[in-house]
Amino acid sequence: MSFSDSEISSHGGEYKTFRQISRERLLYEMLQDTKASGSRSSWKVLIMDKVTLKVMSHSCKMADITDQGVSLVEQLLRSKEPMPSMDAIYFIQPLKENVIMFLSDMSGREPLYRKAYVYFSTPVPKDLVARIKNDASVLPRIGALREMNLEYFSIDSQGFITDHESALQDLYGENVENSRIFDMCLNEMSLRIATVFASLKEFPSVRYKAVKGIEEGSLPNTVRELIPTKLAAGIWNHISTYKSTIPNFPQSETCELLIMDRSVDQIAPVIHEWTYEAMCYDLLELDGNKYVQQ
Repeated sequence: MSFSDSEISSHGGEYKTFRQISRERLLYEMLQDTKASGSRSSWKVLIMDKVTLKVMSHSCKMADITDQGVSLVEQLLRSKEPMPSMDAIYFIQPLKENVIMFLSDMSGREPLYRKAYVYFSTPVPKDLVARIKNDASVLPRIGALREMNLEYFSIDSQGFITDHESALQDLYGENVENSRIFDMCLNEMSLRIATVFASLKEFPSVRYKAVKGIEEGSLPNTVRELIPTKLAAGIWNHISTYKSTIPNFPQSETCELLIMDRSVDQIAPVIHEWTYEAMCYDLLELDGNKYVQQ
């Protein structure tokens, strides 16, 4: 999806890059929102898991976070120093182990922090919501409990990734039929792609390459051939829920999402770009888009 072809989005707003949108949502809808939610702490602790830390680092600098009143960044599953005079902002995935750790931090007579503002990266399962509500000692200490619907990784002004380095093996490897890893990979990919449209406030018409003429005896390939169909269905199911859960989300299609495999353009992988970016990846040992000179 390109943001440079027009100055106006499909629903009348100004186009912004993936990184701009992510940055503004993280800084203003999450970090700055704690003030509107009643936080009296001048400085706060920001607590994230491995995935949300990566989401944050792809869009924001430490200076951006500090400007919003964050003095310390902690990892959720590591031991943390008690700071009972400060409020904490939790930006985490809605996973059972994450919720258990959060409840452990904030329960008992001496919680680690004065108040917790919890922001989940994707929709929270009902059983985890019930688990939080049923903890009588933690519930009064929660200042906010919201779904950010932001779990993609912006790599530049025009692109993003879902960060599935082993997707080729998980989806097209041997013995993927009825594989738990296969289903998990597809579901996570569809969920993260859906959060892109949650951030863009766009409701796409999802188009994909349909399976045609599966010949008798080609059953082992059926699962692989159905990947575009399954991915499209997963994205559509996730996005459809946003119509009732995200304020001002479009109720009808505003754009198109095309799901295509590499067979549509087989030449691109063997063409070498004449850019500084391509040269850096050729000559330097990059970690993502970073190079450290020692």
